[in-house]
Amino acid sequence: MTSLHRLRAMIIALLVPMTLAGCVGGRGGPVPYEVKDFGRPDAPVAAAPDVEYRIGSLDQLTVTVYRVPDLSGDFQVDAVGKISMPLVGDITAVGKTADELAAEIKKKLGDKYMNDPQVQVAVKSASSAKITVDGSVTSPGVYPMQGKMSLIQAIAMAKGTTDDANPHRVVIFRQINGQRQAAAFDLKSIRRGEMADAEVFGDDIIVVDGSASKSTFKNIVQTVPLLALFRPF
Repeated sequence: MTSLHRLRAMIIALLVPMTLAGCVGGRGGPVPYEVKDFGRPDAPVAAAPDVEYRIGSLDQLTVTVYRVPDLSGDFQVDAVGKISMPLVGDITAVGKTADELAAEIKKKLGDKYMNDPQVQVAVKSASSAKITVDGSVTSPGVYPMQGKMSLIQAIAMAKGTTDDANPHRVVIFRQINGQRQAAAFDLKSIRRGEMADAEVFGDDIIVVDGSASKSTFKNIVQTVPLLALFRPF
């Protein structure tokens, strides 16, 4: 099982008690609603000085090919981890250091077009602030933060909820004081102005409940030990 699948499994497993404790279409479960001050997440831990930064999706890179300005410029890593350069074409950038990517670009240019090209890659801006939107949304995935964001905006970025979604039960998981914690929100109450729209922070995991996930919940709860679940909520 990949790390992404394990993460999804743990997220889904956390929602099992909510699905079992409350009927579909309403509120329920142990995750609290009406949280007045959910709290800000822990500050990101800086990498050690000897740990090289590895390029991530949506990072902005500056590629310089000396004495060839037409090949130089700023490039954004796309959602699947690639950049597209003249002559070079699509090249995978995600997971590599700037030096590793420069060496690969140098090789591709040197093999066909240039004699000993000199290439430098620099990370212009790292899109480290990302949120995960999962569950019953149209386009689940990992999205970059776009300035200050709210829960409603985050759901909209995932193209809204699906037909089977339960908008009364949406959970935000967040790392606070070294512990994974959670709070539940009701999208309908937020839209009616009865509940405040929650602020969303980088590394938040947002999960929308939905009836289509029932069989998945059953399968996951049989395979994931309860001790693997985050505590406290």
